[in-house]
Amino acid sequence: ALVAGDLKVKDDQFVTMSGREVELRIFVEPQNIDKTDYAMDALKRSMKWDEEVYGREYDLDIFMIVAVDDFNMGAMENKGLNIFNSSCVLANPQTATDAAYQRIEAIVAHEYFHNWSGNRVTCRDWFQLSLKEGFTVFRDAQFSADMNSETVKRIEDATMMRTVQFAEDAGPMAHPVQPDSFIEISNFYTVTIYEKGAEVVGMIHKLLGKEGFRKGSDLYFERHDGQAVTINEFVSAMEDANNVSLAQFKRWYKQAGTPSVFVSSAYDTDKKQYALTFKQQGVDTPEAKATEKQPYLIPFELGLLDADGQDIELNTTDDSVKIQDGVLQLTESEQTLVFENIDVEPVPSLLRDFSAPVKLQYDYSRDQLLFLMQHDNDGFNRWDAGQTLALDVILEVMQAQQKGKTPSVDGRLIEAYRALLNSTGVDHAMLAKMLMLPGVSYIAETQPVIDIAVIDAARTLVRSALANALNAEMYALYQSLNVRQDYQPEPEQMASRSLKNAALSYLLSSDVDYAQLAVQQFTDSDNMTDTMAALAALVNSNHQPEAEKALEAFYQQWKEEPLVVNQWLAVQAGSTEFGQVERITELLEHEAFDIKNPNKVRSVLGAFAGQSLVNFHRPDGAGYRLLAENIIKLDALNPQIAARLVAPLSKWKRYVAAQGEMMKAELQSIMAQDDLSRDVYEIVSKSLA
Repeated sequence: ALVAGDLKVKDDQFVTMSGREVELRIFVEPQNIDKTDYAMDALKRSMKWDEEVYGREYDLDIFMIVAVDDFNMGAMENKGLNIFNSSCVLANPQTATDAAYQRIEAIVAHEYFHNWSGNRVTCRDWFQLSLKEGFTVFRDAQFSADMNSETVKRIEDATMMRTVQFAEDAGPMAHPVQPDSFIEISNFYTVTIYEKGAEVVGMIHKLLGKEGFRKGSDLYFERHDGQAVTINEFVSAMEDANNVSLAQFKRWYKQAGTPSVFVSSAYDTDKKQYALTFKQQGVDTPEAKATEKQPYLIPFELGLLDADGQDIELNTTDDSVKIQDGVLQLTESEQTLVFENIDVEPVPSLLRDFSAPVKLQYDYSRDQLLFLMQHDNDGFNRWDAGQTLALDVILEVMQAQQKGKTPSVDGRLIEAYRALLNSTGVDHAMLAKMLMLPGVSYIAETQPVIDIAVIDAARTLVRSALANALNAEMYALYQSLNVRQDYQPEPEQMASRSLKNAALSYLLSSDVDYAQLAVQQFTDSDNMTDTMAALAALVNSNHQPEAEKALEAFYQQWKEEPLVVNQWLAVQAGSTEFGQVERITELLEHEAFDIKNPNKVRSVLGAFAGQSLVNFHRPDGAGYRLLAENIIKLDALNPQIAARLVAPLSKWKRYVAAQGEMMKAELQSIMAQDDLSRDVYEIVSKSLA
């Protein structure tokens, strides 16, 4: 790689485990040199972690990063000189949020880890793209989990899978982790290649264990150093190092779609036996019908809880069934597991740690979900039980609204949240996650036919009920955490800020007027995390005068900082109150917007179509029209970015008929354009097929 420009450099050094000195340099535009400290620190931590966890030492005498504002991707791992989008490097407390710091840490690590998993050992051809990307995303996820909260990281990764990747799997662009064909390779830098690819690697880790996986990765790097290889060779190294067969497991690479695992249970009081029956089922995807899909090897982590919430020892009647550290290997379309010496009927804790990217179907009662929220020793499943409970309540409200009945919110959900707020010893980052209701996008993925307006109305009602019922507890929590301290981008402070700002968001959703609380935080804040949280709370509330005033003050203060202005654009474009089509049109004409800058396009059009869902799916189709018109404009300027914006329209078949037809019409209008790029053509043509 070669980069030329008027740049300043931040220098540092790293001493490798063998004692070599490596020069580290980050190049940025002169005005940004004060925003490079954290990226440099993240780089050094990444280098040390890769030595300790994977035994991988850096191999050159210099490692460089350059940050640029106009870049389609997050970053690119060119050997010795990584090229980064400036949003993935630049940070100081005044301009970057906690989320931005965490993103910088993860992406710096990801690109550095590519030095071995992508550069030293690389891909034979583009069909092997997940060889480097899936493996490296898994590595950067491990790193982030070690640097912060392992459970919270798992929650974030599972949420990405369930909302974005599962949606891709259910749409016209569904493809295997190892695809067989493509029209334009840029379109295959997808969440399936990256995130699902990482989950597949994670399942190998789950099957082999930490030590077995390390043996496999050591053999892989040793055997193929300096080579361009295939996914099959990666899996073979794992097999050979551990003397196992992963032949059935490799179906995860070649079969598209998200499988479902249906679980049923039965308890025999006399025999003191508890049986779980598992049925796995594939789905229709463009490359194959569900009936053509073969059973996967699924690492399914589980536990059984007794009446006191303690894990029961897992003794089965079948000696051939292997359960290692609570992980069962599902290999058949249907199989039953019988547990012995079970004195009372247990509560099953299923798919712990989100051990496989599948849709779990089990008929939990609400009382069982409450029990798991309180007692499960698997942090991910405690959170997931809360999400499932909240989803069940939201769906009940949806049904009542659709039938014209007055909906009510199950008091057990309110009491469960109250118990969370009154709990002690719960990590603040975890608690903040547990207080968040399932998002509209996630709820939509659970529906056979999607009606965004109905989903949003039900979710809003449940959120308001929680905000009003728990007003006193939320206020007390906010006040206890709203303390002045020198900002540090470290886990404990980040966790406290996330919980405080979750409470603030709830307060502004209640019937009590807390606008001035948010205005005060906005005015007094000395860091961008609290500033943006207060601004977002106002923008997403019904306090429009205060929100407008804060938006204007924010822009006047930060209009010379492009990355901060992008946050200002996105907080409006992604909100229900400010993300109306008319407002988006104004933002597209604003002096701060430049259609040639990918970050600004993502901040406005991406946030609008991906977050302001009620406005994007407006009944008159104006949201679809606005997006399609801008996709056509962008196709002539930046086909890769244009192609990525087609995704919200591509799933038109899943929506209520009237909206689906309007989305289809806009796809047809894009398709009718002369000189359409290969990037956009591939996605639109597959969407209309």
